[in-house]
Amino acid sequence: MTKSIFYHAGCPVCVSAEQDIVNLIGATNVEIVHIGENRSRIVEAERAGVKSVPALLTPNGNVLHINFGASMADVKG
Repeated sequence: MTKSIFYHAGCPVCVSAEQDIVNLIGATNVEIVHIGENRSRIVEAERAGVKSVPALLTPNGNVLHINFGASMADVKG
């Protein structure tokens, strides 16, 4: 993986964090995944270690949980 992946669910906390991440590392360095809209990516996020969103998966495979917007269980409904 060469880009970071930012997973979020569209809540205000997530959207604010998305803007900050893009400003910090640049839009070309991060893939934005709205798992509320793209539910097929939930399993991928969980396999990577995402426990809550918003979260940033780094190219090294580290998961950085940013603020607490929603647990993955909440996202899955």
